Amino acid sequence: MKTDKKKLFLTKWFMSLILLISSISMQAQYEPQFSQYLNNEMFINPAYAGSRGYMAATMLYRDQWSGMEGAPKTGTVSFHMPFSRDRAGAGISIMNDRIGVSNHTAVFLNYAYHLRVTEENGVLSFGLQGGIINAEERLRDVMTIEQGDPVFANNIYHKVMPNFGFGSYYHTDRFYAGLSIPRFIKNKLDPFNQSVESNKLNVKNWHYYLYSAYVADLSESVKMKPAIMIKAVSGAPMEADINLNFLLKDAFWIGAGYRTGDAVIFITQYQINKQLRIGYSYDYALTKLQNFNSGTHEFTVGYDFTFDKNKIVSPRYF
Repeated sequence: MKTDKKKLFLTKWFMSLILLISSISMQAQYEPQFSQYLNNEMFINPAYAGSRGYMAATMLYRDQWSGMEGAPKTGTVSFHMPFSRDRAGAGISIMNDRIGVSNHTAVFLNYAYHLRVTEENGVLSFGLQGGIINAEERLRDVMTIEQGDPVFANNIYHKVMPNFGFGSYYHTDRFYAGLSIPRFIKNKLDPFNQSVESNKLNVKNWHYYLYSAYVADLSESVKMKPAIMIKAVSGAPMEADINLNFLLKDAFWIGAGYRTGDAVIFITQYQINKQLRIGYSYDYALTKLQNFNSGTHEFTVGYDFTFDKNKIVSPRYF
């Protein structure tokens, strides 16, 4: 019995140490991944602001590697709306991301300018975002073998750091493509030396997002939407999310995806009415981490605000 308790303690201590090391070496512009990125585009690209034609809100919660102590948990809320006769858009996005002893909260304001470039409702948008990231490292929460270790004596170390990003976005009624760099500034924390390196533009640390999707009719009641997102950063392997979704009777989305070298994804979304929609996705890990967790769960809720319900196009494909 004592041996089992000792093994459990050592396992928890080892996992806490691994998560601590990973969070310390992680830069504050680290970008959480979303399986339902098609339903959470404000966090990928500021040029999306105002593109729906009315005020829209989205909430997302991601429980990554469920059942694994210290695993990432991410929550987001975003609002955006058009103005100036739909020639521009503005929005705000808020995110809280927790992993191990790290707790990051980000608040960003977004602005987009929209240009109608084709007669087929083609719109090209350019967007900017700027905001702050509050990063906390709860060192006292780390499980240590030696009680009173002075390295972990401080309860919370935190810094508030600025950042900004850029994006472009083109869409029609059935097609879209986007390119974005959400964080330009390198923010590197060192809680043990109580220092922060910020306000440094470093091209090598930029995360690039290139993505596209298209909707095609298979029949009167079934539509197909293939989508792809490519994520790249210097010094790391390129990663791609490849999805195939089907829309049934203009109300129910169902599909699957593959994240290269990482997971298989199952996605659903239901359009309750013209304004309200809910979504769920499940990631099944393809790495050795599958032995230590029960998968990743992600939930979304979206709502479109307008007094003229006839203005809402339902369903919205993007």
